[in-house]
Amino acid sequence: MAEGSDDIQALIAQIARLPGLGPRSARRVVLALIRRRTGQMAQLAALMAQVAQNARECVRCGNIGESDLCPICADPARANGELCVVEDVADLWAMERGRIFRGRYHVLGGTLSALDEIGPDELGIPRLIHRVADEGVTEVILALNATVEGQTTAHYIAEALQDTGVTVTGLAQGVPIGGELDYLDDGTISAALRARRRL
Repeated sequence: MAEGSDDIQALIAQIARLPGLGPRSARRVVLALIRRRTGQMAQLAALMAQVAQNARECVRCGNIGESDLCPICADPARANGELCVVEDVADLWAMERGRIFRGRYHVLGGTLSALDEIGPDELGIPRLIHRVADEGVTEVILALNATVEGQTTAHYIAEALQDTGVTVTGLAQGVPIGGELDYLDDGTISAALRARRRL
């Protein structure tokens, strides 16, 4: 089985580790890049090096950007009192694709899980509660995945915010049980956001 040099094999192995790709898909990607190595592959390598050097987590919300504050947190027009809580950055990006939500976000980085020893402190839930108080938040929208862990986390946050006077809502119609935001189409996300309900 002659499939190229050790470097090519190492590249295939690295790409195969990416979400949604296996060894066969990785081989096809690497072959396509090698065929276009003077254009597409060189540009991709340069962009990957640039992103590796410049990408950082927003100190306020947890989004990924190129400065301490992401463009959403830096935009004063987004400080409208609405704060949308999501599980991870992919969910934030999915919400942004719908182009309906104009507030700010808070990325938890996961969900509560006793089995994995992930508690409120690991998810930055105390930081979320401080943000609600410090930023004049009037509504917290819990846009967590419709999984057991997502809903458990949503209920925990709703209870933690109960005495703050802030309105706590969650996504309604459109998000199937067991569904994940990153895999939903823009129309479904928009409908779910419009029909959010109090928890």
